[in-house]
Amino acid sequence: MEGFLNMVNAQLILLIYLGVGMYCCKKHLIDPPTKQKLVDLILKITLPCMIFHSFNKPLTPDVLKKTAMAFLVAFCIAILSYLGGKILYNRYPLERKSILQYCTLVNNSGFLGMPMVSAVYGAEGLLFASIFIIPNRIMMWTAGLSLFTTSDFKSKCRNIFLNPCIITVFLGLARRILNIPFPQFLDTAIANIGAITSPLSMIVIGTMLVGISWKTLLEPSIFYLAAVRLVGLPLVALVIMKFLHFDPMLTGVSLILTGMPAGSTSALLAAKYGADEDYASRCIITTTLMSLVTIPLLMLFI
Repeated sequence: MEGFLNMVNAQLILLIYLGVGMYCCKKHLIDPPTKQKLVDLILKITLPCMIFHSFNKPLTPDVLKKTAMAFLVAFCIAILSYLGGKILYNRYPLERKSILQYCTLVNNSGFLGMPMVSAVYGAEGLLFASIFIIPNRIMMWTAGLSLFTTSDFKSKCRNIFLNPCIITVFLGLARRILNIPFPQFLDTAIANIGAITSPLSMIVIGTMLVGISWKTLLEPSIFYLAAVRLVGLPLVALVIMKFLHFDPMLTGVSLILTGMPAGSTSALLAAKYGADEDYASRCIITTTLMSLVTIPLLMLFI
């Protein structure tokens, strides 16, 4: 129950940020070019700072054990998401099937999930979350990209290892393993930059909700995706975690990140490779809005 109440409190705070974003868009304080620059700022600067700061605690044997368990669950969910997508959407036309498969495989754990974990569990939860998202990011640039196009092995490796969040995880691990001291002012600056990720990301998401036709979101195939992405996969993860006897915090972090909505990159790849971009955008928006309800409910099972 405590996890549920913490999540509800965090969701209410995030909803205020969402409202601010909608206001900024309606008042033309944030236009489309500005929105894209803010997305780049989050993914390349503020989120990496948030991740790096999460490695500010000693890597004790207990912490290493928990991070390994988190990685194991994330890897299992990533494989299950890929295989499930191959089976669950065969009745849909190819231009939508690839989007549904991608949205099942790749979620918004970085842009939305990390700020949410930070709001509920703080820096300790972020440490586990930073490890948990690695399999998802690997699948994004390998199996996920292959749903839209074919790319060579070198390009896939480059996309993975040049991802700012992945780089930051390795830098954070190196700092802790080598016990590299940082001056206080630098630690504080990194922490403060990372702290703006939660409000800024939700403000940007709020701008995406302005001007959409709400009727277009009420499509059976999108609700089917939401049931798989927001309910089915988290419940499978919960079963695995109960079997492995995860502690409540690690279970909560894993549930939040597994229950994230469709990844925003689905619309970008759909536009680039000739799939249904409008449909991909509707999948993102619908699952994002529904996740604001499903995630607190999932916390009741911890």
